Amino acid sequence: MNPAERMVTQRYRDKAVNLRQLIFVVLIALSMPIAVEAQDYSSDVNWLIEVLELKEGAVVADIGAGDGDQTLEIARYIGPEGHIYSTELGSESLQELRGEISSASPGNVTVLEGHPARTNLPAECCDAIYMRRVYHHFGDPPSMNASLLRSLKPGGRLAIIDFEPRGSEADPGARASGRQHGVTAETVVKELTKAGFILVSNDDRPGRNFYLVLEKPEDS
Repeated sequence: MNPAERMVTQRYRDKAVNLRQLIFVVLIALSMPIAVEAQDYSSDVNWLIEVLELKEGAVVADIGAGDGDQTLEIARYIGPEGHIYSTELGSESLQELRGEISSASPGNVTVLEGHPARTNLPAECCDAIYMRRVYHHFGDPPSMNASLLRSLKPGGRLAIIDFEPRGSEADPGARASGRQHGVTAETVVKELTKAGFILVSNDDRPGRNFYLVLEKPEDS
């Protein structure tokens, strides 16, 4: 191979290397949002397991379960001797949730239709209840919080993950849109302690998110 041929060959090799590098960078960039979302989700589930002191055989409720991802992870963690109630509002959302749970066939999940002002759970059925980005949707916090308290066993824990509004805070029923979308941790603690809960921890996070843990008194 003469020098000119070698030069042309090397140029093609360099272009091939650069193309492979470009493809690699593009693939990494495309996968990053998914990876970050999955990491955040796993972090929330791990936090719930820790602060709710979940063990195999526990009875848990997921209020406003969405597509049921967290329900299914918690169901696997508490095992076949445990049980989790998964609730959602609205016929369409409820149907989607039932479909996801049915496809996974965990065997220890009961899907329930929720209600804006009550849990629809049996009295004192749960060791723990949690909700993620749901509390600010409550239009009648006193009624819902009283129902949450009734649904927990004495000493049972409630975990809430939510976010603060970008603007001023709205009254219940108007916290789900615009710059008032969200609720402050201070308000959530105030409303829940008024219902009879005891604050266990308030875990501030970067940005607008907050993580609360409350407990039903043993003598309730």
